Amino acid sequence: MRKRLKNSLIGNAALAAALFAGFLMLAGAPHASADDDCQRRIAKADHKLHEAIEHHGYESKQAEHWRRQLHEARERCWNANHRWWDEDGHRWRSDHDWDDHDHDHDRDHH
Repeated sequence: MRKRLKNSLIGNAALAAALFAGFLMLAGAPHASADDDCQRRIAKADHKLHEAIEHHGYESKQAEHWRRQLHEARERCWNANHRWWDEDGHRWRSDHDWDDHDHDHDRDHH
C-alpha cells in the first residue's frame, strides 16, 4: 500500500510539474508574439515610408500616409509594451523618444 501511495505521489508531482512547465511556456508566448507584431508593423511602415519618399517625394500624400502609419505603429507598441522597435538602429528602445521627423534626411537625397 505504501509503495502504491509513494508511486501515486511521484506521478502526481511529475504531472503537476509538467503542467506547470506547459503553463510557463504558454504564458511567455503572447509577449513574444506581441513583440514580433510590433517589430513587424514598425519595420513595414518604416520601409514603406522610405519607398514612398523615393518614388513620390518627401512631401507626397503617399509619404505622409506612411509617416502616420509609422507614428501609429510606434504609439501602439509604446502603449502596449512601453517600448518600441527602432528599425534604423535595429534594437528595442524603452524611452518614448522617437522623432516623427527622423526621415527628414531623406529629403536631402531626392
